Amino acid sequence: MGLISENLQKIKQVVSNRYYREFLRLHRKHYQQRIEKQAPADFLHYHINIVDGPSFVFQYKEIFFTEVYKFESSNKAPVIFDCGANVGLSCIYFKSLFPDARITAFEADPFIAGVLRDNLLKNNLSGVTVVDRAVWTNEEGITFYTDNADGGSVFGEGSGNKVTVPTVRLKSMLEQAGTVDFLKMDIEGAEVAVIKDCDGMLSAVKNIFIEYHSFNKTPQGLGDILEILQRNGFRYFIESATERSSPFVNRAANDTMDMQLNVYAYKM
Repeated sequence: MGLISENLQKIKQVVSNRYYREFLRLHRKHYQQRIEKQAPADFLHYHINIVDGPSFVFQYKEIFFTEVYKFESSNKAPVIFDCGANVGLSCIYFKSLFPDARITAFEADPFIAGVLRDNLLKNNLSGVTVVDRAVWTNEEGITFYTDNADGGSVFGEGSGNKVTVPTVRLKSMLEQAGTVDFLKMDIEGAEVAVIKDCDGMLSAVKNIFIEYHSFNKTPQGLGDILEILQRNGFRYFIESATERSSPFVNRAANDTMDMQLNVYAYKM
């Protein structure tokens, strides 16, 4: 009876959470929504345009209910690098935590970068600089595959629309910024190459979130990322962003990715 009572109490706490109730509303309204280019959506007290219903619902749950990007800072105006800002939910969340935060938001997809700018303007969010370039290891440009959602990638060969986009070298941006309070990296597979390039420049970063993508046709680079994080003074925590039962048998060989993880790294 004690276990049942404890589980019921947990369920009650979740259901009474306004962010979870909002997630349920958004799921009913937008998860099956078919969007031509963009469509209006309201959540909490914000008004934005979205480009994909399921992506929006998942992002809301991860960012506002689960709070995967929540961090603490003694700096009332923390410097945040948002790599892979998409339509701006992460920027909105960071501004809800720290209204005076100074955010640089990187978005590679030209169309989505425009939606991001409009959403920031629509919600009167200042202190955010949008960089409509792909985060990479040089500034020579790169082939990018768009998907009109949140999965555009430099590793999307065979899917999506193929475009060439300008790039920005994150290492150079870190050099110019000095101390960075939070570095968020959700760049759909480019994280391994970028983190390797930034090795030695991460000592001035206090917190890092990396969404690690393991694509079936490319070597896995998680070990490289963790080694670099350790070398730069971070302690890390890892959780799976996807589920795969019986992985010795079910190797996800026919899927684009065989693993996706959230890596949280912080200075002690």
